[in-house]
Amino acid sequence: MTQSPAITLPPPKERRRLREAASLTRAQLASRVGVTSETVRGWETGRSTPRGRKGEKYAKLLGSLGAEAGVTPDQDGAADSDDPEPAPGAVLSRRAARARRKAAAPDRKRPAAKDRGRGPVTVPDRSRAPVPHGHRVILTERPRTTPPRRPDDAITALTPDQAFDALYAFCAPALVRQTYLLTGRRELARESVERAFQIAWQRWPEVARDRDPAGWVRAMAYECALSPWHRYRPRFRHPEPPPPDAFDRALMDVLLKLPPSYRRTLVLYDGVGLGLPETAAETEASTRAAVNRLAHAREAIAERLPELADPETLHWRLVELASVERLRAAKPSVVRRGGERRARFWTRAAIAFTVALIGTTALTVRTAPTHYEPPVPEGETVQGVPPRMAPGPLSESERELRAKLRKEEQRGPDRLLPQPW
Repeated sequence: MTQSPAITLPPPKERRRLREAASLTRAQLASRVGVTSETVRGWETGRSTPRGRKGEKYAKLLGSLGAEAGVTPDQDGAADSDDPEPAPGAVLSRRAARARRKAAAPDRKRPAAKDRGRGPVTVPDRSRAPVPHGHRVILTERPRTTPPRRPDDAITALTPDQAFDALYAFCAPALVRQTYLLTGRRELARESVERAFQIAWQRWPEVARDRDPAGWVRAMAYECALSPWHRYRPRFRHPEPPPPDAFDRALMDVLLKLPPSYRRTLVLYDGVGLGLPETAAETEASTRAAVNRLAHAREAIAERLPELADPETLHWRLVELASVERLRAAKPSVVRRGGERRARFWTRAAIAFTVALIGTTALTVRTAPTHYEPPVPEGETVQGVPPRMAPGPLSESERELRAKLRKEEQRGPDRLLPQPW
């Protein structure tokens, strides 16, 4: 089977732009076409060509997305054809945001807060219009300025401080909300995100060259938040006040009862919107293990809260639970200075420890003996010595012996006595 001649496909780079303009991820587009995310990645990068019925369906879907969003190849220009592929959950451009707002209809709004815990809710219908997936509400923050059109110019124009501040302003607020879903503690969520960015600032050359800096910081923040050493800290031994809503409290209790690996997989897949391969890679597990963890986590939530058996409904509940707390992150300059102070402290501590070790070694060498001194041998035990008796009345045998000795003394030879002159 070949592609219908009446349907034409745009260039590979333009296919990705049409998908981004409709606020769709690869996984969402792949579910509509009926293929995998890796297949869509190959179509968008030009490594493979859509063919057959899937290719026809893909071409029709791109045509409908372009007509709804009003994006054509001439609008974007050729200068952006070499832009790097954004990370999962990346923020769209202003044109895409306007198209997304136009495509969103009133009947596809997310459930209201007053309807929490009252049974099934209305969720977006992805089959009718390109409604943005809710993970953008959790993960992303809209930039305050339009991003530069040429990546090379942006890299040369930004200093390390500015690049770090931009990454922090883009990712930190959403990461705090995600980490709150993992831990259920507001202060621990802020502290984990700040610590992750401090580590990123200390390793900034490595993070700046990473393919996905946001994913690098996210993985570090999750590791800091789920560290088992927090249970020994006095300030984290007592639970924090739960959410005010009863349904939110029930959902948070179910999340905290899940194993940390299951909880992390659920947040990454249903909250952040990563695909299964990316979720498995970030959790350091195989794809099969990630699927099993996700299935068990959903079953545990559906068992306690039957209203959340639908993954889309579960997603919106996670969005509301993460957004209701109004969690805020510190300023990027404060985080950078805190990381620099921590680095200076540990550097000075390492220098002081090294100096103390050198001084101890020198003192040991100075006071050590210069010649061999044989050890003093231990004393030997003498055998056959009668035990010492305490003074007391004599026994019968002792009295007989005493009388015998006295008699023999009288019968013995004459003693030599000094004679007076």
